[in-house]
Parts: sequence; structure tokens; C-alpha cells
Amino acid sequence: MAETTARFGKHPIHPTLVVLPLGLWVAALAFDIVAVATGNLIWRTVASWNIVAGIVGALIAAVPGFIDYLKLDGRAGRLATYHMFLNLGAVAVFAFNWYLRTRVSPESLWPLTLSIVGVLGVMGSGWLGGELVYVEGVGVQEESRKENRYRRAA
Repeated sequence: MAETTARFGKHPIHPTLVVLPLGLWVAALAFDIVAVATGNLIWRTVASWNIVAGIVGALIAAVPGFIDYLKLDGRAGRLATYHMFLNLGAVAVFAFNWYLRTRVSPESLWPLTLSIVGVLGVMGSGWLGGELVYVEGVGVQEESRKENRYRRAA
């Protein structure tokens, strides 16, 4: 079990913050699909704003994630390294995606393709994050789990 350093009370901060960029990027993918399916470019604009907001949110979430990362070693440290690089790669893909949107024709499928690649990347990273928590116990306080188990039994 590895206790996380970046916490608010007993709750790790990083898992709370990652939901915002993940939701924004998945929504951007959905809006890109709608834009391609309907030909209505407003959806591509909405996707672009979601991408930018997701990048900002991801960089904010990375701060407590990196603070927690510095305390990890062994298998958890290796998994966290892969998790971090996948997330940084996703930020790079989405940043390039946003840049490309300002340069290519509205009919280009590159923005949609990059949204798919970015979302697949964060899905893989999320799986590694789950492995860190549920298998390696990162951020889990064993004493608290035992206390809650005993309280429920009483």
C-alpha cells in the first residue's frame, strides 16, 4: 500500500481532478463524430473548445499526480511511469489536434482521427490508474478500510 501525498483530508486529489479532462475529451470525440456525420461545423468548434479545456484540466490534474508519483517505487512506480507517459502523450495528441484544426480544411478527418487516438490513450492510462489503485493499493488507507468493515459488522 502506498499512501498518496497530495490529499485533501483522507482523499487523494489526482483522481478527483482527472474526470474533467476525460469527460471533455470524450465529449470532443462525440462532437467530432456528430460534425462528420452531419457536416455541421459548429460541432467541430465545440469539440475544439472541449479539447482546449481538457488540456488545461489535464495539466492541473498532473500536478498532484506527479507529487504522488514521486513517492512510488517497485511495480507501482513502473506502472505510474507508464501512466504518466500515456497521459503526457494524450495531452500532446490533443494539443496537436487543436493546432491542426486551425490549419486543415473543415472536411479533413484528421481531427476526428486524433480525437480517437487521444481517447484510446487515456483509456489505456485509466486502466493503468485502476491497476495502481485496485491492485497496488496506491492511495488506499488499509486502516480505514478495516475500520469501516468493523463498523458495518457491528
